[in-house]
Amino acid sequence: MNARGFTLMELMIVMAIVSILAAIALPTYQYYTHRARFTGVLVACEPYRAAVALALQEGTEMSAINNGENGVPDSPSSNQNIKSIIVSQGVITATASKAAGSYTYTLTPDANGADFSVGGTCLNAGLCKP
Repeated sequence: MNARGFTLMELMIVMAIVSILAAIALPTYQYYTHRARFTGVLVACEPYRAAVALALQEGTEMSAINNGENGVPDSPSSNQNIKSIIVSQGVITATASKAAGSYTYTLTPDANGADFSVGGTCLNAGLCKP
């Protein structure tokens, strides 16, 4: 019988290559997972954004625009993507869950509600655009 197998050196080289590929792929995978989950946070903020804009256009004072008041929905219960969405004095602050990276997304309206400026830790991570 002339059976041949892999030498120990060949197996170690294969393991090194697999380890290098895993070290490169894992951070990229985590980034795309966070980005996909954070999209759920952005979508969940849209009803709040519309309600704040409508309240401002109807002449409501910024200080009176909070969760559950003046047409703004109550805070949602947390889920796999969203930890909280809080509207306080017209400013919308959404916090992603740990699975979505725990990033924050802040929308600050202008005086008439026509435009919102974007802030939060999602900007530095490249998950949201100003």
